[in-house]
Amino acid sequence: MVTHVSAEAHGDERGALLAFIEEARGGIRRSVLGLSEQQAASKPSVSELSLAGLLKHVAEVEQGWIAKAKGEPERVQRDESNWHECFVLVGDETVASQLAYWKQVADETEEFFRSAPDLDASFPLPEAPWFPKEKVSLRWVALHLIREINRHAGHADIIRESLDGKSAWDLVAQERGGGGWG
Repeated sequence: MVTHVSAEAHGDERGALLAFIEEARGGIRRSVLGLSEQQAASKPSVSELSLAGLLKHVAEVEQGWIAKAKGEPERVQRDESNWHECFVLVGDETVASQLAYWKQVADETEEFFRSAPDLDASFPLPEAPWFPKEKVSLRWVALHLIREINRHAGHADIIRESLDGKSAWDLVAQERGGGGWG
């Protein structure tokens, strides 16, 4: 759910991009408010998506893009043997542990973008059938994260409302400690 993003300081492009990334993250974080682990892992539609799985996925994706930009390996390596674990909690993973991990990733993302000498700096996309052979800029990475996280926040809105009828507006109000729209 889209919430208002305050204007950045004049000329603070990094601050604006980071504010929009954080706003997108909020949509996913709010979607798991007040749910049990079982509710967060449930799949209330024909889709294989759950709120817990979306949370895990966006944290991994964000960390992966920052790792690519730094020229480092991703913390979680995915291939055919474990791709199915990308959207589901496994082992001792919990919603709380994924939220904590994502907070760490978010802090690293902020530090990376704030310290990057130039948002025009580029790096080649990795070899993969779904990537063209091209370079992308750090600015592109920030915009891609905004798009990716917001797309999944929209999924999260629908899943949450399917679980308990709470709309995104209700969850924003709950997060702020007030009442909902109804």
